Amino acid sequence: MKSTDAAEANLSDGPPEELTGQRIVVLDFGSQYAQLIARRVRDQNVYCQILRHDITAQRLAELAPKGIILSGGPSSVYADGAPKCDPELFKLGIPVLGICYGMQLTCEALGGKVDNAPSREYGPAKCKISQHEGLFGDLPDEIDVWMSHGDQVSSISDTFETLASTPTCPYAAIRHRSLPVFGIQFHPEVTHTPLGGKLLENFVVGVCGCEPSWKLGDFADAVIQRVREQVGNRRVICGLSGGVDSSVVAALLYKAIGPQLSCILVDNGLLRKNEQQLVIDEFTNHFKADLRVVQAEDRFLASLAGVSEPQEKRRRIGSDFIECFKQEALTIKDAHFLAQGTLYPDVIESGADPDGPAATIKLHHNVGGLPAELGFELIEPLRDLFKDEVRRLGLELGLPESLVWRHPFPGPGLAVRCLGEVTRDKLVVLREADAIVVEEIEKAGLYRDTSQSFAVLLPVQSVGVMGDARTYENAVAIRSVDTNDFMTADWSRLPYDLLARMSSRIINEVKGVNRVCYDISSKPPATIEWE
Repeated sequence: MKSTDAAEANLSDGPPEELTGQRIVVLDFGSQYAQLIARRVRDQNVYCQILRHDITAQRLAELAPKGIILSGGPSSVYADGAPKCDPELFKLGIPVLGICYGMQLTCEALGGKVDNAPSREYGPAKCKISQHEGLFGDLPDEIDVWMSHGDQVSSISDTFETLASTPTCPYAAIRHRSLPVFGIQFHPEVTHTPLGGKLLENFVVGVCGCEPSWKLGDFADAVIQRVREQVGNRRVICGLSGGVDSSVVAALLYKAIGPQLSCILVDNGLLRKNEQQLVIDEFTNHFKADLRVVQAEDRFLASLAGVSEPQEKRRRIGSDFIECFKQEALTIKDAHFLAQGTLYPDVIESGADPDGPAATIKLHHNVGGLPAELGFELIEPLRDLFKDEVRRLGLELGLPESLVWRHPFPGPGLAVRCLGEVTRDKLVVLREADAIVVEEIEKAGLYRDTSQSFAVLLPVQSVGVMGDARTYENAVAIRSVDTNDFMTADWSRLPYDLLARMSSRIINEVKGVNRVCYDISSKPPATIEWE
Protein backbone atom coordinates (compact mmCIF):
# COMPACT_ATOMS: atom_id res chain seq x y z
CA MET A 1 0.00 0.00 0.00
CA LYS A 2 1.33 3.44 -0.89
CA SER A 3 2.52 5.51 2.04
CA THR A 4 0.56 8.64 2.92
CA ASP A 5 3.34 10.15 5.01
CA ALA A 6 4.14 13.40 3.22
CA ALA A 7 7.42 13.66 5.08
CA GLU A 8 8.76 10.65 3.24
CA ALA A 9 10.68 11.65 0.10
CA ASN A 10 9.88 9.82 -3.11
CA LEU A 11 13.09 8.80 -4.82
CA SER A 12 11.37 9.19 -8.19
CA ASP A 13 11.06 12.95 -7.64
CA GLY A 14 14.70 13.62 -8.43
CA PRO A 15 18.03 13.93 -6.64
CA PRO A 16 18.27 15.31 -3.11
CA GLU A 17 17.74 19.06 -3.11
CA GLU A 18 21.01 19.68 -1.28
CA LEU A 19 22.86 18.26 -4.29
CA THR A 20 21.06 20.38 -6.89
CA GLY A 21 21.22 23.86 -5.40
CA GLN A 22 23.82 24.73 -8.04
CA ARG A 23 21.80 23.38 -10.97
CA ILE A 24 21.91 24.43 -14.62
CA VAL A 25 18.87 23.71 -16.78
CA VAL A 26 18.77 23.02 -20.52
CA LEU A 27 15.60 23.93 -22.43
CA ASP A 28 15.24 21.38 -25.23
CA PHE A 29 14.10 22.62 -28.66
CA GLY A 30 14.44 19.21 -30.32
CA SER A 31 18.22 19.07 -30.51
CA GLN A 32 19.93 15.72 -30.99
CA TYR A 33 22.60 17.10 -28.66
CA ALA A 34 20.43 18.29 -25.73
CA GLN A 35 21.44 15.35 -23.53
CA LEU A 36 25.05 15.90 -24.52
CA ILE A 37 24.89 19.51 -23.30
CA ALA A 38 23.63 18.32 -19.92
CA ARG A 39 26.32 15.68 -19.76
CA ARG A 40 29.07 18.22 -20.55
CA VAL A 41 27.79 20.54 -17.82
CA ARG A 42 27.99 17.67 -15.35
CA ASP A 43 31.62 17.25 -16.36
CA GLN A 44 32.09 20.47 -14.38
CA ASN A 45 30.66 18.69 -11.30
CA VAL A 46 27.52 20.80 -11.57
CA TYR A 47 24.08 19.17 -11.70
CA CYS A 48 22.18 19.75 -14.94
CA GLN A 49 18.71 18.70 -16.06
CA ILE A 50 16.73 18.97 -19.31
CA LEU A 51 13.35 20.73 -19.32
CA ARG A 52 10.61 21.49 -21.81
CA HIS A 53 11.29 24.41 -24.13
CA ASP A 54 7.90 25.96 -23.28
CA ILE A 55 8.32 25.87 -19.50
CA THR A 56 7.12 29.15 -18.02
CA ALA A 57 9.42 31.78 -16.62
CA GLN A 58 7.48 31.51 -13.36
CA ARG A 59 8.26 27.80 -13.11
CA LEU A 60 11.93 28.49 -13.90
CA ALA A 61 12.01 31.08 -11.14
CA GLU A 62 10.64 28.46 -8.73
CA LEU A 63 13.37 26.01 -9.73
CA ALA A 64 15.94 28.80 -9.21
CA PRO A 65 18.68 27.47 -11.51
CA LYS A 66 22.02 29.24 -11.58
CA GLY A 67 21.93 29.30 -15.39
CA ILE A 68 19.76 28.46 -18.40
CA ILE A 69 20.99 26.95 -21.67
CA LEU A 70 18.77 27.05 -24.77
CA SER A 71 19.57 24.04 -26.97
CA GLY A 72 19.82 23.81 -30.72
CA GLY A 73 16.99 22.38 -32.80
CA PRO A 74 15.93 21.45 -36.34
CA SER A 75 13.38 24.26 -36.83
CA SER A 76 13.66 27.76 -38.27
CA VAL A 77 12.73 30.42 -35.73
CA TYR A 78 10.72 32.32 -38.35
CA ALA A 79 8.67 29.27 -39.43
CA ASP A 80 5.04 28.84 -38.40
CA GLY A 81 4.78 26.63 -35.35
CA ALA A 82 8.47 26.86 -34.51
CA PRO A 83 9.12 26.06 -30.83
CA LYS A 84 9.58 29.16 -28.70
CA CYS A 85 10.51 29.87 -25.12
CA ASP A 86 8.79 32.18 -22.66
CA PRO A 87 10.42 35.57 -23.44
CA GLU A 88 10.03 36.54 -19.78
CA LEU A 89 12.87 34.19 -18.88
CA PHE A 90 15.34 36.74 -20.24
CA LYS A 91 14.14 39.14 -17.51
CA LEU A 92 14.75 36.78 -14.59
CA GLY A 93 18.34 37.92 -14.12
CA ILE A 94 19.50 34.32 -14.57
CA PRO A 95 22.39 33.93 -17.05
CA VAL A 96 21.24 32.50 -20.41
CA LEU A 97 23.36 30.81 -23.09
CA GLY A 98 21.69 30.17 -26.44
CA ILE A 99 23.32 27.50 -28.64
CA CYS A 100 22.62 27.47 -32.41
CA TYR A 101 18.79 27.58 -32.63
CA GLY A 102 18.84 28.81 -29.02
CA MET A 103 21.02 31.74 -30.05
CA GLN A 104 18.75 32.58 -32.97
CA LEU A 105 15.72 32.45 -30.71
CA THR A 106 17.46 34.73 -28.21
CA CYS A 107 18.31 37.31 -30.85
CA GLU A 108 14.82 37.24 -32.34
CA ALA A 109 13.28 37.76 -28.89
CA LEU A 110 15.61 40.66 -28.11
CA GLY A 111 15.49 42.68 -31.33
CA GLY A 112 17.74 40.81 -33.76
CA LYS A 113 16.96 39.22 -37.13
CA VAL A 114 17.40 35.63 -38.34
CA ASP A 115 17.53 34.61 -42.01
CA ASN A 116 18.40 31.64 -44.14
CA ALA A 117 22.20 31.75 -44.34
CA PRO A 118 23.73 32.62 -47.75
CA SER A 119 26.40 30.02 -47.05
CA ARG A 120 25.35 27.13 -44.84
CA GLU A 121 27.85 25.65 -42.43
CA TYR A 122 27.89 21.95 -41.63
CA GLY A 123 31.11 20.68 -40.15
CA PRO A 124 34.36 22.21 -38.85
CA ALA A 125 35.07 25.93 -38.93
CA LYS A 126 37.70 28.34 -37.65
CA CYS A 127 36.25 30.81 -35.15
CA LYS A 128 38.09 34.08 -34.43
CA ILE A 129 37.52 35.48 -30.94
CA SER A 130 37.43 39.25 -30.62
CA GLN A 131 36.63 39.50 -26.89
CA HIS A 132 38.04 37.08 -24.34
CA GLU A 133 36.31 38.19 -21.16
CA GLY A 134 33.71 35.90 -19.64
CA LEU A 135 32.62 33.24 -22.12
CA PHE A 136 35.95 33.04 -23.96
CA GLY A 137 38.28 33.53 -21.00
CA ASP A 138 41.63 31.71 -21.28
CA LEU A 139 40.89 30.62 -24.86
CA PRO A 140 43.20 31.38 -27.82
CA ASP A 141 42.40 33.98 -30.48
CA GLU A 142 41.21 31.25 -32.88
CA ILE A 143 39.50 27.98 -32.02
CA ASP A 144 38.15 25.02 -33.98
CA VAL A 145 34.37 24.73 -33.73
CA TRP A 146 31.61 22.50 -35.11
CA MET A 147 28.85 24.19 -37.08
CA SER A 148 25.49 22.67 -38.04
CA HIS A 149 23.05 25.29 -39.28
CA GLY A 150 21.21 26.56 -42.32
CA ASP A 151 19.90 29.74 -40.65
CA GLN A 152 21.92 32.30 -38.79
CA VAL A 153 21.61 35.71 -37.18
CA SER A 154 21.77 38.33 -39.92
CA SER A 155 21.65 41.41 -37.70
CA ILE A 156 21.74 42.20 -33.99
CA SER A 157 20.22 45.10 -32.10
CA ASP A 158 22.36 47.77 -30.46
CA THR A 159 21.87 45.96 -27.17
CA PHE A 160 24.21 43.18 -28.32
CA GLU A 161 27.93 43.08 -29.08
CA THR A 162 29.92 40.55 -31.11
CA LEU A 163 32.35 38.22 -29.34
CA ALA A 164 33.48 35.93 -32.18
CA SER A 165 33.01 35.28 -35.90
CA THR A 166 33.83 32.88 -38.74
CA PRO A 167 34.42 33.78 -42.41
CA THR A 168 30.77 33.01 -43.21
CA CYS A 169 29.14 33.76 -39.84
CA PRO A 170 29.76 37.32 -38.60
CA TYR A 171 27.85 36.68 -35.36
CA ALA A 172 29.33 33.35 -34.26
CA ALA A 173 29.09 34.52 -30.64
CA ILE A 174 27.36 37.52 -29.08
CA ARG A 175 26.65 39.04 -25.66
CA HIS A 176 23.90 41.35 -24.44
CA ARG A 177 25.30 44.62 -23.12
CA SER A 178 23.12 44.86 -20.00
CA LEU A 179 21.60 41.40 -19.44
CA PRO A 180 23.52 38.19 -18.62
CA VAL A 181 22.55 36.76 -22.01
CA PHE A 182 24.93 35.08 -24.47
CA GLY A 183 24.58 33.30 -27.80
CA ILE A 184 26.86 31.05 -29.83
CA GLN A 185 26.13 29.68 -33.30
CA PHE A 186 28.42 26.65 -33.01
CA HIS A 187 28.10 23.55 -30.80
CA PRO A 188 30.51 23.55 -27.81
CA GLU A 189 29.05 20.28 -26.48
CA VAL A 190 30.38 18.00 -29.25
CA THR A 191 33.90 16.57 -29.29
CA HIS A 192 34.46 18.24 -32.70
CA THR A 193 34.74 21.53 -30.76
CA PRO A 194 37.89 20.57 -28.80
CA LEU A 195 37.79 23.56 -26.45
CA GLY A 196 34.01 23.48 -26.04
CA GLY A 197 34.33 22.06 -22.54
CA LYS A 198 36.36 25.09 -21.46
CA LEU A 199 33.76 27.44 -22.95
CA LEU A 200 30.96 25.66 -21.05
CA GLU A 201 33.07 25.81 -17.90
CA ASN A 202 33.46 29.56 -18.40
CA PHE A 203 29.68 29.89 -18.59
CA VAL A 204 28.78 27.49 -15.79
CA VAL A 205 31.49 28.43 -13.30
CA GLY A 206 32.56 31.89 -14.44
CA VAL A 207 29.33 33.53 -15.59
CA CYS A 208 26.80 31.58 -13.49
CA GLY A 209 29.01 31.29 -10.41
CA CYS A 210 28.35 27.58 -9.86
CA GLU A 211 30.49 25.66 -7.42
CA PRO A 212 31.58 22.10 -8.36
CA SER A 213 29.39 20.40 -5.74
CA TRP A 214 27.83 17.58 -7.83
CA LYS A 215 29.83 14.54 -6.64
CA LEU A 216 28.73 10.94 -7.11
CA GLY A 217 30.01 9.89 -3.69
CA ASP A 218 27.83 12.53 -2.05
CA PHE A 219 24.96 11.52 -4.32
CA ALA A 220 25.26 7.88 -3.21
CA ASP A 221 25.38 8.81 0.49
CA ALA A 222 22.32 11.05 0.14
CA VAL A 223 20.32 8.45 -1.81
CA ILE A 224 21.23 5.69 0.66
CA GLN A 225 20.00 7.87 3.52
CA ARG A 226 16.76 8.65 1.67
CA VAL A 227 16.18 4.94 0.97
CA ARG A 228 16.59 4.12 4.67
CA GLU A 229 14.17 6.85 5.68
CA GLN A 230 11.62 5.90 3.04
CA VAL A 231 11.77 2.13 3.43
CA GLY A 232 11.98 1.80 7.20
CA ASN A 233 11.68 -1.91 8.08
CA ARG A 234 9.78 -2.91 4.93
CA ARG A 235 11.00 -4.95 1.96
CA VAL A 236 12.18 -3.73 -1.48
CA ILE A 237 12.02 -5.79 -4.68
CA CYS A 238 14.60 -5.14 -7.39
CA GLY A 239 14.57 -6.45 -10.95
CA LEU A 240 18.03 -7.86 -11.60
CA SER A 241 19.35 -8.46 -15.11
CA GLY A 242 23.09 -8.71 -14.51
CA GLY A 243 23.68 -5.47 -16.39
CA VAL A 244 25.42 -2.43 -14.97
CA ASP A 245 22.27 -0.45 -14.13
CA SER A 246 20.42 -3.11 -12.15
CA SER A 247 23.64 -4.19 -10.42
CA VAL A 248 24.36 -0.64 -9.25
CA VAL A 249 20.77 -0.28 -8.05
CA ALA A 250 21.10 -3.54 -6.12
CA ALA A 251 24.41 -2.40 -4.64
CA LEU A 252 22.90 0.91 -3.51
CA LEU A 253 19.90 -0.79 -1.97
CA TYR A 254 21.94 -3.52 -0.31
CA LYS A 255 24.18 -0.89 1.26
CA ALA A 256 21.08 0.93 2.48
CA ILE A 257 18.83 -1.90 3.73
CA GLY A 258 20.81 -5.17 3.50
CA PRO A 259 18.61 -8.28 3.93
CA GLN A 260 15.40 -6.30 3.32
CA LEU A 261 16.20 -6.52 -0.41
CA SER A 262 14.75 -9.25 -2.67
CA CYS A 263 15.86 -9.49 -6.31
CA ILE A 264 13.99 -11.10 -9.19
CA LEU A 265 15.60 -12.28 -12.43
CA VAL A 266 13.13 -12.97 -15.24
CA ASP A 267 14.72 -15.30 -17.80
CA ASN A 268 12.67 -14.41 -20.86
CA GLY A 269 14.66 -16.59 -23.24
CA LEU A 270 16.12 -13.43 -24.79
CA LEU A 271 19.31 -13.34 -22.71
CA ARG A 272 22.86 -13.77 -23.95
CA LYS A 273 24.68 -17.09 -23.83
CA ASN A 274 25.02 -18.38 -20.24
CA GLU A 275 23.51 -15.12 -18.97
CA GLN A 276 21.32 -16.64 -16.26
CA GLN A 277 24.17 -18.52 -14.59
CA LEU A 278 26.46 -15.50 -14.86
CA VAL A 279 23.88 -13.31 -13.08
CA ILE A 280 23.41 -15.90 -10.33
CA ASP A 281 27.18 -16.24 -9.83
CA GLU A 282 27.76 -12.46 -9.73
CA PHE A 283 24.84 -11.93 -7.38
CA THR A 284 26.04 -14.66 -5.01
CA ASN A 285 29.55 -13.20 -4.96
CA HIS A 286 28.55 -9.60 -4.24
CA PHE A 287 25.22 -9.70 -2.39
CA LYS A 288 23.68 -11.83 0.34
CA ALA A 289 20.10 -10.84 -0.40
CA ASP A 290 17.24 -13.03 -1.59
CA LEU A 291 17.34 -13.91 -5.34
CA ARG A 292 14.36 -15.40 -7.25
CA VAL A 293 14.70 -16.69 -10.84
CA VAL A 294 11.58 -16.88 -13.03
CA GLN A 295 11.82 -19.28 -16.00
CA ALA A 296 9.61 -17.65 -18.65
CA GLU A 297 11.15 -18.43 -22.06
CA ASP A 298 8.08 -20.27 -23.40
CA ARG A 299 5.74 -17.47 -22.42
CA PHE A 300 7.77 -14.72 -24.08
CA LEU A 301 8.38 -16.65 -27.32
CA ALA A 302 4.69 -17.47 -27.59
CA SER A 303 3.85 -13.79 -27.15
CA LEU A 304 6.37 -12.77 -29.84
CA ALA A 305 5.24 -15.34 -32.40
CA GLY A 306 4.42 -13.68 -35.72
CA VAL A 307 5.46 -10.19 -34.52
CA SER A 308 8.10 -8.28 -36.51
CA GLU A 309 7.36 -4.59 -35.77
CA PRO A 310 10.03 -3.30 -33.32
CA GLN A 311 7.80 -1.19 -31.08
CA GLU A 312 5.25 -3.99 -30.82
CA LYS A 313 8.04 -6.35 -29.80
CA ARG A 314 9.08 -3.94 -27.08
CA ARG A 315 5.48 -3.48 -25.94
CA ARG A 316 4.82 -7.21 -25.64
CA ILE A 317 8.11 -7.92 -23.92
CA GLY A 318 7.46 -5.09 -21.46
CA SER A 319 3.92 -6.30 -20.77
CA ASP A 320 4.99 -9.92 -20.26
CA PHE A 321 7.90 -8.82 -18.07
CA ILE A 322 5.56 -6.88 -15.81
CA GLU A 323 3.16 -9.82 -15.51
CA CYS A 324 5.94 -12.31 -14.71
CA PHE A 325 7.49 -9.90 -12.25
CA LYS A 326 4.11 -9.24 -10.69
CA GLN A 327 3.33 -12.92 -10.15
CA GLU A 328 6.66 -13.53 -8.45
CA ALA A 329 6.56 -10.29 -6.46
CA LEU A 330 3.20 -11.21 -4.92
CA THR A 331 4.84 -14.28 -3.35
CA ILE A 332 7.33 -12.12 -1.40
CA LYS A 333 6.08 -11.32 2.08
CA ASP A 334 6.03 -7.67 3.21
CA ALA A 335 7.08 -6.39 -0.23
CA HIS A 336 6.23 -2.70 -0.36
CA PHE A 337 8.64 -1.06 -2.83
CA LEU A 338 9.85 -1.78 -6.35
CA ALA A 339 13.31 -0.56 -7.41
CA GLN A 340 14.21 -0.06 -11.07
CA GLY A 341 17.40 0.87 -12.93
CA THR A 342 15.85 3.73 -14.88
CA LEU A 343 18.45 6.22 -16.17
CA TYR A 344 18.07 9.88 -17.10
CA PRO A 345 18.10 9.25 -20.89
CA ASP A 346 15.30 6.67 -20.36
CA VAL A 347 13.22 9.26 -18.52
CA ILE A 348 13.76 11.84 -21.27
CA GLU A 349 13.16 9.50 -24.22
CA SER A 350 10.02 8.00 -22.72
CA GLY A 351 8.49 11.38 -21.87
CA ALA A 352 8.22 10.37 -18.20
CA ASP A 353 9.46 13.70 -16.81
CA PRO A 354 6.56 16.20 -16.47
CA ASP A 355 8.95 19.12 -16.99
CA GLY A 356 10.99 17.23 -19.61
CA PRO A 357 10.87 17.47 -23.39
CA ALA A 358 8.28 14.64 -23.56
CA ALA A 359 9.25 13.28 -26.96
CA THR A 360 8.96 9.49 -26.95
CA ILE A 361 11.79 7.96 -28.99
CA LYS A 362 11.57 4.38 -27.71
CA LEU A 363 9.41 2.44 -25.33
CA HIS A 364 11.33 1.61 -22.16
CA HIS A 365 9.71 -1.18 -20.19
CA ASN A 366 11.48 -0.04 -17.02
CA VAL A 367 9.95 3.46 -17.08
CA GLY A 368 6.50 3.88 -15.61
CA GLY A 369 5.72 0.21 -16.12
CA LEU A 370 4.66 -0.52 -12.56
CA PRO A 371 1.13 -1.95 -12.52
CA ALA A 372 -0.98 0.12 -10.16
CA GLU A 373 -2.76 -2.94 -8.80
CA LEU A 374 0.48 -4.16 -7.20
CA GLY A 375 0.28 -1.26 -4.78
CA PHE A 376 4.07 -0.84 -4.69
CA GLU A 377 5.89 2.44 -4.33
CA LEU A 378 8.51 3.01 -7.00
CA ILE A 379 12.17 3.66 -6.21
CA GLU A 380 14.41 4.76 -9.09
CA PRO A 381 17.70 5.82 -7.50
CA LEU A 382 19.55 6.23 -10.82
CA ARG A 383 16.93 8.18 -12.76
CA ASP A 384 19.01 11.38 -12.60
CA LEU A 385 22.24 9.81 -13.88
CA PHE A 386 23.78 9.19 -17.29
CA LYS A 387 25.35 5.85 -18.16
CA ASP A 388 28.95 6.82 -17.53
CA GLU A 389 27.96 8.31 -14.18
CA VAL A 390 26.34 4.99 -13.24
CA ARG A 391 29.61 3.18 -14.01
CA ARG A 392 31.58 5.60 -11.86
CA LEU A 393 29.03 5.19 -9.08
CA GLY A 394 29.37 1.41 -9.30
CA LEU A 395 33.11 1.72 -8.70
CA GLU A 396 32.43 4.09 -5.77
CA LEU A 397 30.19 1.37 -4.30
CA GLY A 398 32.93 -1.26 -4.61
CA LEU A 399 31.58 -3.30 -7.51
CA PRO A 400 34.27 -5.09 -9.58
CA GLU A 401 35.44 -3.49 -12.82
CA SER A 402 34.46 -6.60 -14.79
CA LEU A 403 30.84 -5.97 -13.85
CA VAL A 404 30.89 -2.17 -13.97
CA TRP A 405 32.45 -2.06 -17.44
CA ARG A 406 30.32 -4.80 -18.92
CA HIS A 407 28.85 -3.76 -22.25
CA PRO A 408 25.22 -2.61 -22.06
CA PHE A 409 22.43 -5.00 -22.98
CA PRO A 410 18.98 -3.73 -24.04
CA GLY A 411 15.95 -4.40 -21.86
CA PRO A 412 14.16 -6.36 -24.64
CA GLY A 413 17.30 -8.48 -24.97
CA LEU A 414 18.13 -10.32 -28.16
CA ALA A 415 14.65 -9.58 -29.55
CA VAL A 416 15.86 -6.21 -30.87
CA ARG A 417 18.94 -7.85 -32.39
CA CYS A 418 16.90 -10.54 -34.11
CA LEU A 419 15.29 -8.52 -36.88
CA GLY A 420 11.84 -9.60 -37.95
CA GLU A 421 9.98 -12.38 -36.16
CA VAL A 422 11.72 -13.84 -33.11
CA THR A 423 11.88 -17.64 -32.95
CA ARG A 424 13.71 -20.14 -30.79
CA ASP A 425 15.84 -21.33 -33.73
CA LYS A 426 16.84 -17.80 -34.70
CA LEU A 427 17.82 -17.03 -31.11
CA VAL A 428 20.10 -20.07 -31.03
CA VAL A 429 21.95 -18.76 -34.11
CA LEU A 430 22.12 -15.20 -32.80
CA ARG A 431 23.22 -16.22 -29.30
CA GLU A 432 26.16 -18.26 -30.62
CA ALA A 433 27.26 -15.56 -33.09
CA ASP A 434 27.04 -12.89 -30.39
CA ALA A 435 29.15 -14.95 -28.00
CA ILE A 436 31.87 -15.26 -30.64
CA VAL A 437 31.93 -11.49 -31.23
CA VAL A 438 32.35 -10.73 -27.52
CA GLU A 439 34.91 -13.49 -27.03
CA GLU A 440 37.08 -12.23 -29.88
CA ILE A 441 36.83 -8.61 -28.68
CA GLU A 442 38.01 -9.75 -25.26
CA LYS A 443 40.85 -11.85 -26.68
CA ALA A 444 42.06 -8.86 -28.68
CA GLY A 445 42.17 -6.75 -25.49
CA LEU A 446 39.63 -4.30 -26.90
CA TYR A 447 36.67 -4.89 -24.60
CA ARG A 448 37.30 -1.74 -22.54
CA ASP A 449 38.29 0.25 -25.64
CA THR A 450 34.95 -0.47 -27.31
CA SER A 451 31.70 0.63 -25.71
CA GLN A 452 29.29 -1.96 -27.08
CA SER A 453 29.93 -4.92 -29.39
CA PHE A 454 27.41 -7.51 -30.50
CA ALA A 455 25.91 -9.53 -33.35
CA VAL A 456 22.64 -8.87 -35.21
CA LEU A 457 20.71 -11.55 -37.10
CA LEU A 458 19.37 -10.04 -40.31
CA PRO A 459 15.97 -10.99 -41.77
CA VAL A 460 17.55 -11.98 -45.10
CA GLN A 461 19.24 -15.03 -46.54
CA SER A 462 21.89 -15.09 -49.21
CA VAL A 463 23.55 -17.55 -51.56
CA GLY A 464 26.87 -19.05 -50.55
CA VAL A 465 29.14 -22.01 -51.22
CA MET A 466 30.31 -24.33 -48.46
CA GLY A 467 32.40 -27.25 -49.65
CA ASP A 468 31.12 -27.95 -53.14
CA ALA A 469 27.50 -27.29 -52.22
CA ARG A 470 25.33 -24.22 -52.74
CA THR A 471 23.89 -22.74 -49.56
CA TYR A 472 21.10 -20.28 -48.94
CA GLU A 473 21.45 -19.22 -45.34
CA ASN A 474 21.40 -16.39 -42.80
CA ALA A 475 23.43 -13.17 -42.76
CA VAL A 476 24.84 -11.78 -39.51
CA ALA A 477 25.93 -8.17 -38.92
CA ILE A 478 28.58 -7.24 -36.39
CA ARG A 479 28.04 -3.94 -34.56
CA SER A 480 30.74 -2.29 -32.44
CA VAL A 481 30.67 1.34 -31.33
CA ASP A 482 32.79 3.81 -29.38
CA THR A 483 31.10 6.42 -27.21
CA ASN A 484 31.45 8.27 -23.92
CA ASP A 485 27.77 8.74 -23.17
CA PHE A 486 25.72 6.59 -25.62
CA MET A 487 23.93 9.72 -26.84
CA THR A 488 26.26 9.92 -29.83
CA ALA A 489 28.49 7.09 -31.03
CA ASP A 490 30.91 6.23 -33.81
CA TRP A 491 31.61 2.80 -35.26
CA SER A 492 34.72 1.08 -33.92
CA ARG A 493 37.69 0.89 -36.26
CA LEU A 494 38.37 -2.75 -35.42
CA PRO A 495 41.49 -4.33 -36.98
CA TYR A 496 40.80 -6.20 -40.21
CA ASP A 497 42.38 -9.40 -38.88
CA LEU A 498 40.02 -9.29 -35.87
CA LEU A 499 36.99 -8.87 -38.14
CA ALA A 500 38.30 -11.73 -40.29
CA ARG A 501 38.56 -14.03 -37.25
CA MET A 502 35.04 -13.13 -36.16
CA SER A 503 33.65 -13.77 -39.63
CA SER A 504 35.49 -17.04 -40.05
CA ARG A 505 34.44 -18.38 -36.66
CA ILE A 506 30.78 -17.37 -37.05
CA ILE A 507 30.49 -18.98 -40.50
CA ASN A 508 32.35 -22.13 -39.46
CA GLU A 509 30.93 -22.59 -35.96
CA VAL A 510 27.36 -21.28 -36.18
CA LYS A 511 25.13 -23.55 -38.21
CA GLY A 512 22.90 -21.64 -40.60
CA VAL A 513 25.14 -18.60 -41.31
CA ASN A 514 27.07 -18.11 -44.55
CA ARG A 515 27.65 -14.33 -44.61
CA VAL A 516 28.95 -11.74 -42.10
CA CYS A 517 28.77 -7.94 -42.52
CA TYR A 518 30.21 -5.07 -40.44
CA ASP A 519 28.03 -2.08 -39.54
CA ILE A 520 29.87 1.23 -40.12
CA SER A 521 27.00 3.58 -39.20
CA SER A 522 27.38 6.28 -36.55
CA LYS A 523 24.74 7.55 -34.10
CA PRO A 524 23.12 9.72 -35.32
CA PRO A 525 21.74 9.06 -37.88
CA ALA A 526 21.61 5.37 -36.90
CA THR A 527 20.92 4.13 -33.39
CA ILE A 528 23.25 1.74 -31.60
CA GLU A 529 20.72 -1.08 -31.57
CA TRP A 530 19.14 -2.08 -34.89
CA GLU A 531 15.59 -2.00 -33.51
